[in-house]
Amino acid sequence: MSKDQVLDSAVISETAETATVDAPIEAVDIADWVLNLPDAEYRRCAPGEHIAAGRTTTDDGRPMSINVENIGGTLVIQHYVAEVHEPHHCHLVSLSDAQTEQGWIKVQATWDMRVEPNDNGTCRLTNTVTTHATQGFLDALAEVGVSFDDAAAQYHPAIVAHNQHETPLFAASMARKALAKPAAS
Repeated sequence: MSKDQVLDSAVISETAETATVDAPIEAVDIADWVLNLPDAEYRRCAPGEHIAAGRTTTDDGRPMSINVENIGGTLVIQHYVAEVHEPHHCHLVSLSDAQTEQGWIKVQATWDMRVEPNDNGTCRLTNTVTTHATQGFLDALAEVGVSFDDAAAQYHPAIVAHNQHETPLFAASMARKALAKPAAS
């Protein structure tokens, strides 16, 4: 088995947070927001944790968001490929590099964002992050005698706290972008 093989049954963390986007759903385009997010705006969405962002494409032309974050003291470099990139739903998957106490490892991070309309002219953002282990991550844990369950218990609270920090800031950023668009004629 390849060390980069993602293990679907080895969930490190799954967390979902919601926040209000103070803009009408018709004006919100999550895919445009995330796939064109300027570096400085990304850093504003989690000061001290978001380090850098950029955009590129895969070799076959699929859009990709590159993010560098510090999550609970772990440096993570994410290569998010947009599998779904629609105005009200964006689903991105990354085989991410993480610098841990065990050294550099890879994990799979799935980032799913959706907006749904509220009755008051705003919308609700749901930001879900799911992290799976790779075989290489499990091998690195085994080398230092740490169980997967213990590692997941260590990383999960930091990932939850990070999502709690960034989600309302993402919602505010989406609203700023949505409201800055010129009105359609």
